[in-house]
Amino acid sequence: MVAPARHRATTMKAIVRDKYGPPDGVELQEVEKPELTDDGLLVRVRAASVNRVDWYDVTGTPWIARPMTGLRGPKSRFTGRDFAGTVEVVGKDVTDLRPGDEVFGGKKGGGSFAEYVGVPADIARKPAGLTFEEAAAVPVAALTALQGLRDHGQLQPGQKVLVNGASGGVGTFAVQIAKALGAEVTGVCSTRNVEQARSLGADHVIDYTGRISH
Repeated sequence: MVAPARHRATTMKAIVRDKYGPPDGVELQEVEKPELTDDGLLVRVRAASVNRVDWYDVTGTPWIARPMTGLRGPKSRFTGRDFAGTVEVVGKDVTDLRPGDEVFGGKKGGGSFAEYVGVPADIARKPAGLTFEEAAAVPVAALTALQGLRDHGQLQPGQKVLVNGASGGVGTFAVQIAKALGAEVTGVCSTRNVEQARSLGADHVIDYTGRISH
């Protein structure tokens, strides 16, 4: 099924808020489905995850995040970045995806806490071995780690990397990505996460409560 450009479907349910405040200020409302562009997709959301950026987006704190989320108030009523789901409709210029394909990614500007999202067609296909819930937990945290290590850090094989917070959202991906890029990785975490950090590939693990594990 190929829908015409700028097609507007009926309605959907979505989490919205019109001003900054505590999380209990968000509401579940009936809103219009996203518009479909010629080179875009309408994706039915099967799972979405919550990141720290979503907290910034809802509360408007810290202030340093306001240029991204909106200075005086939210830039958008919608919130949520990470999602995984199935393609519902494709724009007329989309050739490599079709309805029913499983995809995952991030919704720029927010909007994944909804039944549907409208996104560009250059989104990633969901690996068959991942559940929707698992795939929805990847985009923001994994991209943050990848950009920090590969793009900004210019990490090279043989270099040493210390991952502080190796059991956190970004940290767990940072350990794996650093190892994949050929680095010697030392992870820092609490006692209960030492084995997890090691299982992710850390060569050395420092328990910040006082014990060093090799």
